[in-house]
Amino acid sequence: MDLANIIQPPSTPSLLSRLRANLFGNVLDSVVSIVCGVLLVMLVYSVIDWAFVSSIWRAEDESLCKEAGGACWSVIDARHRIIFFGLFPYEEHWRSTLACVVMTATIVLSCFPWFWSALRLSALWLAGFGTFYILMHGGLFGLSVITPERWGGLALTIFIFAAVSIIGMPLSILLALGRRSKLPVIAKMVGLFIDFFRSLPLLTILFTAAVITPFVLPGWLQGDKLYRVIAGFAIFFACYQAENIRAGLQAIPAGQDEAGSTLGLSYWHRISRIQLPQAFRNSLPAIVNQFVITFKETSIVTIVGFFEILASGAAAYGTGKWTVHYIEVYVFIGLIYFMFVFSLSRYGAYLERKLRVGHG
Repeated sequence: MDLANIIQPPSTPSLLSRLRANLFGNVLDSVVSIVCGVLLVMLVYSVIDWAFVSSIWRAEDESLCKEAGGACWSVIDARHRIIFFGLFPYEEHWRSTLACVVMTATIVLSCFPWFWSALRLSALWLAGFGTFYILMHGGLFGLSVITPERWGGLALTIFIFAAVSIIGMPLSILLALGRRSKLPVIAKMVGLFIDFFRSLPLLTILFTAAVITPFVLPGWLQGDKLYRVIAGFAIFFACYQAENIRAGLQAIPAGQDEAGSTLGLSYWHRISRIQLPQAFRNSLPAIVNQFVITFKETSIVTIVGFFEILASGAAAYGTGKWTVHYIEVYVFIGLIYFMFVFSLSRYGAYLERKLRVGHG
């Protein structure tokens, strides 16, 4: 008797079969599925009608918004420059636009494996961030100087996120290694530092950096308020990211470090060649998630007086005839956040599949 005819692998049910079994397996499931389906169709139809079919798009047609049954995107057409550029001088908006393009390109390029080395990645980010800063601040190549208090909108949001990432990521690695140090004094001091900052709300740290720090630091050390806020934000980011990296380091068998030591590798060679690559792989979901959280938390800086994209959006609808169209403004800003955050999340999921994170 042919065993192949007796032992057969179970066939995979089709999509239609799975839907029928999961959604219409009995009378109750069928009723719930139909009701939810109808409600979902009604919701999708209402959103499409509000956002596209019955909406008004051009600024000169704003008077029609009172009679229209949909969104009044005229506010975006008329006030988009405030949302994107904030208080940045009108005639210099091209600089802010180019700066955002450069920084976005830097983030995209750093996602390619060819740049995944400490030297290449550092050179890419320093070049990209340096170009971004020169375009925003000026003072070189004939560009007029525009001080940070006049920055705003999307460019300021990207600047804060990029600066926090550049400062915070190397600091998080040092903190993670310091907390695992074999010297008890260093390990305990670093652990106390991390736990102290993780126990404070981010708003408290930013408020302290912006308002209280000038009273306790000498004038030459104070710097601009924006830079103090970024420094506090970076420390907060580094403390959380350090714990993610430390978790990845703890998942590595101790025998690997012992084997490297036996082969004569120095401490920094064992860290850079053996431990950190595996730590980043083990902690990849948490590391990416912290970047996502950080990008969204940039909106908190509006509390300490910065004109980032959320504050710029409030200014866009806060005057004159546009006051009643705040929903459209926040929907537009929400889409901008969604584009950045969703892209980061999908890239993190791609890396998980590529590196087989969580697959034995």
